Amino acid sequence: MAAVDTAVLADWVSRFGTAVTEKRDWLTELDSAIGDADHGANMARGMSAVGEKLAGGAPGTIDELLKTVGMTLVSSVGGASGPLYGTFFLRMGMTAGTVSELDGPALATALRAGLDGIVARGKAEAGDKTMFDAMAPAVDAMDAALAEGSTVADAVTAAADAAEKGRDATLPLVARKGRASYLGERSAGHLDPGAASTAILFDTLAAAVAGSA
Repeated sequence: MAAVDTAVLADWVSRFGTAVTEKRDWLTELDSAIGDADHGANMARGMSAVGEKLAGGAPGTIDELLKTVGMTLVSSVGGASGPLYGTFFLRMGMTAGTVSELDGPALATALRAGLDGIVARGKAEAGDKTMFDAMAPAVDAMDAALAEGSTVADAVTAAADAAEKGRDATLPLVARKGRASYLGERSAGHLDPGAASTAILFDTLAAAVAGSA
């Protein structure tokens, strides 16, 4: 596969919504240890709203699709996750532009724009024990894979693998951002819920791309 189209990205959004709903209790359990115990419920509610918004059919262009996802998340999800994930999809859509498909480099550029949007909003850095610790390695891994000549499918699989490793690497970290930072040393020994949902985000992207191959 040389490119992903609007239908593949709509399938990604659908798969992500299904996955966070299935893992809602686990995400909430993670968040109950170091946060407000609402990450799973918030993500499931937000993605359910996205599903309802897209029920009549996905928009024809990638920017419309991703901007719709982003705006719905911003308006329907409380806490930090709504604005952060909403910004991610909005920035992706703005960068993708009015097109119906993206090749590997264009998809990687859109994903990095989403990451940059999260950084701009949340001011997170590597090692802060946030979703950044899963997303930044994923985007870097995708860029590296494409630079080595990988297909889009292989590149997003590499990104998903890196996101899972980044998620797991948050376990021993002491949180420096968000509600978890209030716990100080007690935040160590717990996975970051935002990193966990980010790993789901990239896993479902890889699944959507593989499913269309």
